[in-house]
Order: sequence, then C-alpha cells, then structure tokens
Amino acid sequence: MSAGEVRQFTIAADDDGIRLDRWFKRHLPETSFTTVAKWARTGQLRIDGARATPGDRLVAGQMMRVPPAEPARDNAPKTRDRAPLSPDEIAFVQELVIHKDAAAIVLNKPPGLATQGGTKTTEHVDHLLDGLRFGSDGRPKLVHRLDKDTSGALLVARGARAAGHFAKAFSSRTARKVYWALVVGVPDIHDGMIDLPIAKQPGSGGEKMHVDEAEGSPARTRYRVVERAGNRAAWVELQPYTGRTHQLRVHLAAIGHPIVGDGKYGGQAAFLTGGVSRKMHLHARRLRIDHPDGGQVDVTAGLPQHFAESMALLGFDEALGNALPLDEPKFSATAEGKRRATANIAKARRKERKGERRGRQRQ
Repeated sequence: MSAGEVRQFTIAADDDGIRLDRWFKRHLPETSFTTVAKWARTGQLRIDGARATPGDRLVAGQMMRVPPAEPARDNAPKTRDRAPLSPDEIAFVQELVIHKDAAAIVLNKPPGLATQGGTKTTEHVDHLLDGLRFGSDGRPKLVHRLDKDTSGALLVARGARAAGHFAKAFSSRTARKVYWALVVGVPDIHDGMIDLPIAKQPGSGGEKMHVDEAEGSPARTRYRVVERAGNRAAWVELQPYTGRTHQLRVHLAAIGHPIVGDGKYGGQAAFLTGGVSRKMHLHARRLRIDHPDGGQVDVTAGLPQHFAESMALLGFDEALGNALPLDEPKFSATAEGKRRATANIAKARRKERKGERRGRQRQ
C-alpha cells in the first residue's frame, strides 16, 4: 500500500470487543488520539461503511476504513529496536515460570527484580519477555505488576486478547491475590480489615504513599495472623480488595506493624535483630484469575530463600499457611484499624513538628 492510500483493516479475533481507540494503540501506535478523533469527527473513519467514534466497540470480522497516514514529523521519536536476549537471560526468565498455557504464563518473580524499567533500571521483567515466546510470534504482555522488592506470582498474557481479558479482571477486582508477610509485632485483632484511603505523599515526588483521610483513594486490605513469635513478630496472610500503589506496605505500617525489611514505610523499626534478613518480607503467594478460555488459573508461588529462612528462624510452620477463603467476608475490625492508624499518623506528625522546632532553634 503506497503513501496517500486509504487503508482497510479486518478486525481480528484477538481484537474482538475492544474500543476503537485502543485498537489504534495496539496496531497503529504512531497515530495520536487527536488524529483518530479528527478522522471520526470528519467522517473519514468508518466501520463496515458506517461512521465510527473512538469509543465504539469492535467486533471480529468487521472492516475498518482508515484514512492515509499523516506525514511523520522530523522530530518524531524514533522507535528503538530491542537488543536480543542472551542465552543466560533466556534461561533465567524461563526458570521463573511456574505455570504456562495457551493464554497465560505465571512467573515466580524474585525479590530485587523490577517488573518494568525506569530511571537507572535496566534489568526488569519487561526486558526479559522475549525469552517467554516459547515458539509464538507474539511477545508476551505484562498485565499487572509487583514492587521491585516484592516476590511471587506475576501473570503475563500471551497475546492481545488474553491481555485484554486479564487486564479487565485486575481492574474490576475479580482477580484474587493472597500475599504472605512477616510483620513487626503482633496485631491486636487477628482477623480483620484495614480500610484506610491512600494518596501520594506530598514532597516525595510520587515515590511514596500515605494514609490520607481527606484526599486519598479508597483502599481495603483483609489480613489474618497465621502464627506469632511471641510479641516480636507475626506471619500474616493478606488479601488486597483494592489495588493502590504500595497498599499493603502503607496499611500495615499505618496500624503500627510494618513489614519486616520495609524501611521505606517502617523506618528502623521495620528491621529485626537476631539474624533475620533485612530484605523485605512480602510475597505474592497465590493468584487466582478467570481464564479467557474458561476455567481458572490458580497458582501458588514458593517462598524466596530469605523469606523461608526467616520463617524457620522465627519458628513458623509453612504448612499452616493455607490461603484465606477467596470470597467476600464480613468484618467488625475497621474501627479498631482506623483508631490504630490515626494514633500512628499523629505520632509521626508530632515527630515531624519536633524536628522542625529543633531546626528553627539551630538557625
């Protein structure tokens, strides 16, 4: 097809049900939303001969008429080719696979490996996805993420249709996740719900979150204490019912029981003595999600070495860690959770004000 020609595309089965503007992001990413909207507004964009809008849902087999591509600007960003993975990188990422079928791959992500790249982050799961093709032409797609220092079950979709299905399951909260964590101290309520809104912490550049009753987004975490090591530490199971950034870490620190090794939210109080690892002890233990072809993906991820060693050191029996029931329970613990969080927040603010007064005295 030469430049200047009207283009015709048949909607593939993988794109059945997606919005028209999302189709452009998948297949013609160089075409901006503004351009798509202009084509729709002027009647140049058509589906089976009828005028289309960016929000229309596409159906497999439909014919889409797309105007000629607009001339590329000289300053348009150049797409960089990905460097091929080394044999060692391919072997490494394939060793992480704990489940594989036609639509999904689940990895047991190790702590310290980021899900996606960023400033000064070149080693991450997204970089390694070409090693998970397993003979397929398409590159697998990330559909959710784990923090760099959080280990455990990470799902990757094989194909656009599966990616859309799984992304919808995560956004609609039908996917269920169970985490294991070691926390400092023992919560007074052993089976409860933390219901505290979360927002970006001012002055942190968006890198840190905090509880914000006035401006925060709703966030809910169910927890259960599985075992305790005296009053020193507890092993808890967690189910996030919302998916806010750093939700589990913020919630546990807010009720006075930070995750062991989470200095970002727990400060020095998050580290235990006696040989317990200083790495963060938060692990995505189980993932259950509906499969696009029917049935479910239900996968359990084994503990990383440092977590397993800490469990043994504290005398915890991993066999007791059966997952929480994956259905919506009822709770009466919210008020207590809020009371504890409010007390901890007030304590932190008093420390901040005390530091400010000392600073002024030195001036």
